[in-house]
Amino acid sequence: MKKIIALLSVGFVLLIQCKEETNYTLANEQIGKITSATQINELSSIFKNDSIASHLDENNIKESSYDEYLIFNKQGEHLLTITPKEEKDSTSVIDNVQVLDKNYKTIKGFGLSSSYKDIADNYTINKVQSTFSTVILFIDELNATVTIDKKELGIKDFGTQKITLEQIPDLAKIKGVTFWFH
Repeated sequence: MKKIIALLSVGFVLLIQCKEETNYTLANEQIGKITSATQINELSSIFKNDSIASHLDENNIKESSYDEYLIFNKQGEHLLTITPKEEKDSTSVIDNVQVLDKNYKTIKGFGLSSSYKDIADNYTINKVQSTFSTVILFIDELNATVTIDKKELGIKDFGTQKITLEQIPDLAKIKGVTFWFH
Protein backbone atom coordinates (compact mmCIF):
# COMPACT_ATOMS: atom_id res chain seq x y z
CA MET A 1 0.00 0.00 0.00
CA LYS A 2 2.86 2.37 0.82
CA LYS A 3 4.39 1.72 -2.61
CA ILE A 4 1.12 2.61 -4.34
CA ILE A 5 0.81 5.84 -2.36
CA ALA A 6 4.46 6.68 -3.12
CA LEU A 7 3.94 6.04 -6.86
CA LEU A 8 0.76 8.12 -6.91
CA SER A 9 2.57 10.94 -5.10
CA VAL A 10 5.44 10.89 -7.60
CA GLY A 11 2.96 10.83 -10.49
CA PHE A 12 1.04 13.77 -9.02
CA VAL A 13 4.24 15.82 -8.59
CA LEU A 14 5.30 15.05 -12.18
CA LEU A 15 1.86 16.02 -13.45
CA ILE A 16 2.05 19.38 -11.66
CA GLN A 17 5.57 19.99 -12.97
CA CYS A 18 4.52 19.21 -16.55
CA LYS A 19 1.57 21.57 -16.26
CA GLU A 20 3.85 24.36 -15.00
CA GLU A 21 6.29 23.74 -17.85
CA THR A 22 3.48 24.14 -20.38
CA ASN A 23 2.88 27.68 -19.13
CA TYR A 24 6.48 28.61 -20.00
CA THR A 25 7.19 26.39 -23.00
CA LEU A 26 8.80 27.92 -26.09
CA ALA A 27 8.30 26.00 -29.31
CA ASN A 28 7.52 26.53 -32.98
CA GLU A 29 4.00 28.01 -33.04
CA GLN A 30 3.68 27.91 -29.21
CA ILE A 31 4.55 30.27 -26.38
CA GLY A 32 3.18 28.90 -23.11
CA LYS A 33 -0.57 28.56 -23.64
CA ILE A 34 -0.51 30.70 -26.80
CA THR A 35 -0.57 28.87 -30.13
CA SER A 36 -0.80 29.92 -33.75
CA ALA A 37 -4.60 29.51 -33.52
CA THR A 38 -4.98 31.83 -30.50
CA GLN A 39 -7.05 34.92 -31.17
CA ILE A 40 -6.41 38.28 -29.53
CA ASN A 41 -9.79 38.14 -27.76
CA GLU A 42 -8.61 34.97 -25.94
CA LEU A 43 -5.66 36.69 -24.26
CA SER A 44 -7.73 37.92 -21.30
CA SER A 45 -8.74 34.36 -20.38
CA ILE A 46 -5.25 32.91 -20.98
CA PHE A 47 -3.66 35.61 -18.82
CA LYS A 48 -6.54 36.01 -16.33
CA ASN A 49 -4.09 36.13 -13.39
CA ASP A 50 -1.86 38.70 -15.09
CA SER A 51 -2.27 42.22 -16.44
CA ILE A 52 -2.65 43.09 -20.12
CA ALA A 53 -1.85 46.57 -21.37
CA SER A 54 -2.58 47.78 -24.88
CA HIS A 55 -1.66 50.91 -26.79
CA LEU A 56 -5.19 51.04 -28.11
CA ASP A 57 -7.86 52.94 -26.21
CA GLU A 58 -11.04 50.94 -26.77
CA ASN A 59 -13.16 54.10 -26.59
CA ASN A 60 -11.01 56.10 -28.98
CA ILE A 61 -9.00 54.12 -31.54
CA LYS A 62 -6.77 56.56 -33.36
CA GLU A 63 -5.10 55.97 -36.72
CA SER A 64 -1.70 56.50 -35.10
CA SER A 65 -2.25 53.85 -32.42
CA TYR A 66 -0.30 50.68 -32.98
CA ASP A 67 -1.68 47.37 -31.90
CA GLU A 68 0.28 45.28 -29.42
CA TYR A 69 -0.51 43.68 -26.09
CA LEU A 70 1.93 43.78 -23.18
CA ILE A 71 1.58 41.00 -20.60
CA PHE A 72 2.72 41.70 -17.02
CA ASN A 73 2.67 39.35 -14.05
CA LYS A 74 1.30 40.30 -10.61
CA GLN A 75 4.73 41.67 -9.61
CA GLY A 76 4.63 44.07 -12.56
CA GLU A 77 7.32 42.23 -14.55
CA HIS A 78 6.93 42.42 -18.33
CA LEU A 79 6.57 38.83 -19.60
CA LEU A 80 5.57 39.08 -23.26
CA THR A 81 4.68 41.54 -26.00
CA ILE A 82 2.13 40.15 -28.44
CA THR A 83 1.42 41.60 -31.90
CA PRO A 84 -1.65 40.53 -33.91
CA LYS A 85 -1.59 39.79 -37.65
CA GLU A 86 -4.49 42.18 -38.25
CA GLU A 87 -4.43 45.46 -36.36
CA LYS A 88 -7.47 46.55 -34.39
CA ASP A 89 -9.23 43.20 -34.91
CA SER A 90 -9.98 41.22 -31.74
CA THR A 91 -10.55 38.04 -33.77
CA SER A 92 -7.10 38.24 -35.35
CA VAL A 93 -4.58 35.51 -34.67
CA ILE A 94 -1.10 36.39 -33.45
CA ASP A 95 1.72 37.47 -35.74
CA ASN A 96 4.59 37.39 -33.24
CA VAL A 97 5.45 37.21 -29.57
CA GLN A 98 8.47 38.93 -28.07
CA VAL A 99 9.65 36.97 -25.03
CA LEU A 100 10.85 39.14 -22.16
CA ASP A 101 10.76 36.69 -19.23
CA LYS A 102 13.62 34.29 -18.49
CA ASN A 103 11.25 31.53 -17.30
CA TYR A 104 10.20 30.76 -20.89
CA LYS A 105 12.40 28.01 -22.35
CA THR A 106 12.42 25.41 -25.12
CA ILE A 107 12.61 21.71 -24.31
CA LYS A 108 16.34 22.00 -25.07
CA GLY A 109 16.69 24.72 -22.42
CA PHE A 110 17.03 27.72 -24.72
CA GLY A 111 15.59 30.98 -23.41
CA LEU A 112 16.35 34.62 -22.83
CA SER A 113 19.10 33.82 -20.31
CA SER A 114 20.93 31.56 -22.79
CA SER A 115 24.22 32.37 -24.48
CA TYR A 116 25.09 32.11 -28.16
CA LYS A 117 26.74 28.71 -27.49
CA ASP A 118 23.44 27.37 -26.11
CA ILE A 119 21.76 28.25 -29.41
CA ALA A 120 24.59 27.02 -31.66
CA ASP A 121 24.84 23.69 -29.80
CA ASN A 122 21.12 22.92 -30.04
CA TYR A 123 19.74 24.61 -33.17
CA THR A 124 20.68 25.35 -36.75
CA ILE A 125 21.11 29.06 -37.35
CA ASN A 126 19.71 29.52 -40.85
CA LYS A 127 20.61 33.15 -41.46
CA VAL A 128 22.57 36.00 -39.89
CA GLN A 129 21.58 39.62 -40.47
CA SER A 130 23.33 42.71 -39.22
CA THR A 131 21.58 45.92 -38.15
CA PHE A 132 23.23 49.10 -36.92
CA SER A 133 23.50 47.89 -33.31
CA THR A 134 22.54 44.19 -33.27
CA VAL A 135 22.99 40.86 -34.99
CA ILE A 136 19.81 38.93 -35.78
CA LEU A 137 19.95 35.13 -35.88
CA PHE A 138 17.16 33.30 -37.71
CA ILE A 139 16.27 29.85 -36.34
CA ASP A 140 13.80 28.22 -38.72
CA GLU A 141 13.26 25.16 -36.48
CA LEU A 142 11.68 27.43 -33.86
CA ASN A 143 10.43 30.05 -36.31
CA ALA A 144 12.24 32.55 -34.11
CA THR A 145 14.67 35.42 -34.36
CA VAL A 146 17.30 36.08 -31.72
CA THR A 147 19.07 39.40 -31.32
CA ILE A 148 22.53 39.89 -29.87
CA ASP A 149 23.97 43.33 -29.19
CA LYS A 150 27.06 44.01 -31.31
CA LYS A 151 28.85 45.09 -28.12
CA GLU A 152 28.79 41.38 -27.15
CA LEU A 153 30.93 40.78 -30.27
CA GLY A 154 33.35 43.55 -29.37
CA ILE A 155 32.06 45.71 -32.23
CA LYS A 156 31.61 49.33 -31.29
CA ASP A 157 31.13 50.74 -34.78
CA PHE A 158 27.62 51.78 -35.64
CA GLY A 159 27.06 50.15 -39.03
CA THR A 160 25.62 47.23 -40.95
CA GLN A 161 28.84 45.41 -41.76
CA LYS A 162 28.49 41.71 -42.52
CA ILE A 163 28.76 39.43 -39.47
CA THR A 164 29.52 35.72 -39.62
CA LEU A 165 28.71 33.09 -37.00
CA GLU A 166 32.43 32.65 -36.36
CA GLN A 167 32.59 36.26 -35.11
CA ILE A 168 30.06 35.62 -32.34
CA PRO A 169 31.68 34.57 -29.04
CA ASP A 170 30.24 31.52 -27.27
CA LEU A 171 29.39 33.58 -24.19
CA ALA A 172 27.59 36.36 -26.09
CA LYS A 173 24.36 37.17 -24.23
CA ILE A 174 20.96 37.17 -25.87
CA LYS A 175 19.34 40.60 -26.09
CA GLY A 176 15.94 39.53 -27.36
CA VAL A 177 13.88 36.61 -28.66
CA THR A 178 10.84 36.85 -30.95
CA PHE A 179 8.72 33.91 -32.07
CA TRP A 180 6.80 34.27 -35.32
CA PHE A 181 3.51 32.53 -36.11
CA HIS A 182 2.36 31.68 -39.64
